[in-house]
Amino acid sequence: MQSILSDAFAHRYGVGAFNVVDGLTMEAVLSAAGETRSPVIVQVSVKTVKQMGARLLRLMFEELASRVAAPAALHLDHCPDRSLIAACVEAGWDSVLFDASALSYEDNLAQTREVVALAHAHGVAVEGELESIRGVEDGMGSEAESPVVPLDSALRFLRETGIDSFAPAIGTAHGLYQGEPRINFERVSEIVAAEPVPLVVHGGTGLRDEALRELIARGAVKVNISTQLKITMADAYRTYLNERPSEYDPMKLFAAVKGEVRAMTAAYMHRLGSAGRAN
Repeated sequence: MQSILSDAFAHRYGVGAFNVVDGLTMEAVLSAAGETRSPVIVQVSVKTVKQMGARLLRLMFEELASRVAAPAALHLDHCPDRSLIAACVEAGWDSVLFDASALSYEDNLAQTREVVALAHAHGVAVEGELESIRGVEDGMGSEAESPVVPLDSALRFLRETGIDSFAPAIGTAHGLYQGEPRINFERVSEIVAAEPVPLVVHGGTGLRDEALRELIARGAVKVNISTQLKITMADAYRTYLNERPSEYDPMKLFAAVKGEVRAMTAAYMHRLGSAGRAN
């Protein structure tokens, strides 16, 4: 994860973090990375980890990632559960997002520092979050706006926890946008200027290319894509089955769905500027 984000941050291109839900979508995302020669982050929600298991997901990732010539990392998305964080760390995941944004500032800082110590001892990177990102995704989050912490508090959090990447509240949201989001680009620049670590864009689905380019140029280089993958997957199943009501060949169905998810992923890799960046 650190190799992927460090290069993206240094050269100001974005890396997509795609929330997969099973082996088919994981294979599609990694296949797109190989085709476009793009670094990629395979991201998994707490719900999916609980359903499939941290070790199984790691084994699947290792096998599928070994088939493509592109840097790839396995990342646990929004997780407030430290026991699940520990399970992923012990299973050999590359990165985790410890989401303690529901706690007080001091409790968040203290617990994040402890998670960083555990993760770094195993060579695992940690993404941190202070303010909750608006919107509900995979049962996590809230539609309520979270207060934005002062800049000096955000910088103290970065410095004292030792997190490897940071997801600040900048006006983006999980799910589908209702209207044009008001993005605080300056907050990205202020944080990066004072503490140059890769920032994270939650709610990448639906952002226009102009907004994505500006966020990336300012240092928000990890771009999370979850909703669009789910829409693409569900629509692909629906379309294939509706057009072929008398066909019962799972392999053809899966191939069609995988192709649609792969194409969507590859399109984002070109949009974010990561295509062709694999060393």
